[in-house]
Amino acid sequence: MTKNEYIKITNIIRNHPRRIRLTRFLNRLFTGFVFLFYPAFLLFLFLEHNPFLVRAVIVPAVTFLLVTIFRKIFNAPRPYERFDLPPAIEKETSGKSFPSRHVFSVFIIAMTVFYLNPGMGIALFLIGTALGVIRVIGGVHEPRDVIAGALFAILCGFIGYWLI
Repeated sequence: MTKNEYIKITNIIRNHPRRIRLTRFLNRLFTGFVFLFYPAFLLFLFLEHNPFLVRAVIVPAVTFLLVTIFRKIFNAPRPYERFDLPPAIEKETSGKSFPSRHVFSVFIIAMTVFYLNPGMGIALFLIGTALGVIRVIGGVHEPRDVIAGALFAILCGFIGYWLI
């Protein structure tokens, strides 16, 4: 992505205080919802004595760890670092942009839920997609970061839940 492309994408909200507040709110809302939903889903599996619980914990945990290690090694700069423009979403992290761990997390949780409940899984995929758009227009990720996070989670979920 070039600086001009970055400016064009983030200008959707950059000079609009209400849009910035809305972007920040939706970023927190979607992230918070999924990260409250997942433990509730695990609790439901536990209370139902569902044997899927073990995989529903192990697959996301192992793949989250792999993404975290990869990001640390690859250490891609964030767009606000590369182009010296402040992001709309408060972020001070340097590097570790690729792939987006927020989007990865939502999508691996969506894959986990989709295995047992496709309707709920699709709803979480839509939330993950919206979060990816928000993270890009908010200036903390490039499109490739969120696309890679989503695709990697789908691949890991497919391998972890359907092939193993």
